[in-house]
Amino acid sequence: MRRRTFLSILPAAAAAPALARAQTGAAPSNPNLKRADIHGGDRIAGASYASRSAAWGVHGAAATAHPLATMTAIDILRKGGSAVDAAIAANAALGFLEPVSSGVGGDCFVMLWDPKTRKVVGLNGSGRSPRALSLETQRARARNGHIASHGAVSVSTPGAVDAWWSLHQRYGKLNWAELMAPAIDMAEQGVPTAQTIAYYLASSHRAFTKPGAGIEEVENFKKTWAASGRTPAEGEIFKNPDLARTYRRIAEGGREGFYGGETAETIDRYFKRIGGWLSKADLAAHHSEWVQPLTVNYRGVDVWGLPPNSQGLVTLQMLNIMETFDLRAMGFQSTASLHRQIEAKRLAFEDRARYYADPDFAKIPAEWLISKAYAAERAKLIRPDRILTPVHPGQAPSHGDTTYFCTADNEGMMVSIIQSNYRGMGSGLVADGLGFMFQDRGELFALEDGHPNIYAPGKRPFQTIIPGFATRGGEPWLAFGVMGGDMQPQGQAQIIANLVDYDLDIQAAGDSPRWHHEGSSEPTGEPQQGVGTLRLETGVPEATRQGLAALGWQFGPSDGGFGGYECIQRWPGRYAAATEMRKDGAALAY
Repeated sequence: MRRRTFLSILPAAAAAPALARAQTGAAPSNPNLKRADIHGGDRIAGASYASRSAAWGVHGAAATAHPLATMTAIDILRKGGSAVDAAIAANAALGFLEPVSSGVGGDCFVMLWDPKTRKVVGLNGSGRSPRALSLETQRARARNGHIASHGAVSVSTPGAVDAWWSLHQRYGKLNWAELMAPAIDMAEQGVPTAQTIAYYLASSHRAFTKPGAGIEEVENFKKTWAASGRTPAEGEIFKNPDLARTYRRIAEGGREGFYGGETAETIDRYFKRIGGWLSKADLAAHHSEWVQPLTVNYRGVDVWGLPPNSQGLVTLQMLNIMETFDLRAMGFQSTASLHRQIEAKRLAFEDRARYYADPDFAKIPAEWLISKAYAAERAKLIRPDRILTPVHPGQAPSHGDTTYFCTADNEGMMVSIIQSNYRGMGSGLVADGLGFMFQDRGELFALEDGHPNIYAPGKRPFQTIIPGFATRGGEPWLAFGVMGGDMQPQGQAQIIANLVDYDLDIQAAGDSPRWHHEGSSEPTGEPQQGVGTLRLETGVPEATRQGLAALGWQFGPSDGGFGGYECIQRWPGRYAAATEMRKDGAALAY
């Protein structure tokens, strides 16, 4: 899919000065902004390849993958809600507007800046595997040695609603029911279907209903999203009254409106009927966990990541390795710079496959993995003139489809939040009359004896979804994220490099063409595939493409799988917000 160009449609001020020069007054001319060899649209100001300028405001900001969700967040902020209130309302809206990526059947991870404690706070809202589903059953039903991508064996306990509730109990200002009201209204009244959503709904319909899909029950999916025999096309009005009723129970009962009562009973009956394992006992036992994010310093910027079972440490490992090279001197979008970044990814992903798992079940050497000494050791393996092969994980000393969005309020709170049903919209399973799909995160367990991520009842699987956060000089700087499975840490590292090494503003940093490397070892036990496959967006300079080919990188086609970026940046007395052209999203500030 080729990179798209859009006219700017959001209220925005002129592009921000180069970030690395922000404290020194007027910025010098930045040669990275006008590059004829990096393709995009034609702009009168800012980066030539940017799709729009950032949105600026003094009171608050929001950036999501759907314009109506962004507007919902801004409305909540205007009513006096906190950034957490705005994030919850936006997420509920996205569960209806963007069901291909999110919903109350999935999990949720959060990092936020707490202006009262002046700290970055983390929340792990991932659910555990059903306690009645054994490793023996998983192995008996495995496909090609791995847990099936869809169906009841892939379902783990949904964590999103409890994450919302936990956030609201600590940081909420508005009444809980008020946060659910916009999504309920949209689901009842209907809205036009966005372009990307229409595309992925149709893809999911084909995948779930094809012969041999192996899903226990698909009629409820068809009733919810394909009642006429097909999914809605772009621009067609779509309603989901079943989801509206589910949301009403959540609005009235809070956490218990989902994990207890009628909703939990319906879920329990449904999985018993289809021969699945998720139960009302699993739902009742679920609780989110407040966690301490870990951090590394990248050339003066503190970048934060959530610990496992998320893959947040991959971004930190990549940045530590990248910091050992002078990427600025190598040049923006150059062969030398991209080669080092890709090799850093491959090294970090081998550790991801070897060590990342639920810390309640495995000892994870997190501090060692993100240490500068270990990064320097790994960086020495990277050669400027060839590809490292094979790649191995480090030897630890003795002793794991998504929506990302962010919000900020007038008290300085910034929320970085990511929520997902995972691959292909989720498991394919929709409980009777509830209007949402259950996630298929359980697919990400391994089945090998001795693997830290091996399946076990009541265990959290390795998780790909990661919010991003960065501080500077002890002050909040960025709430940001990039959607898309293994693209997330790769995209996050590219964003930070674009901002820090190449002085781009937050809009240009997201619109800059990306690379995506596939084929590393996986936490499911899948081995690396040679040097893997490198995908480059069409905007990458041709000279860079040829240079990487000469080094031996094997290219796959540009498949549009380069993530979806949202960002809010804190400036003294104001916010800048950015989105990108790869999704249907919008960024607004006021």
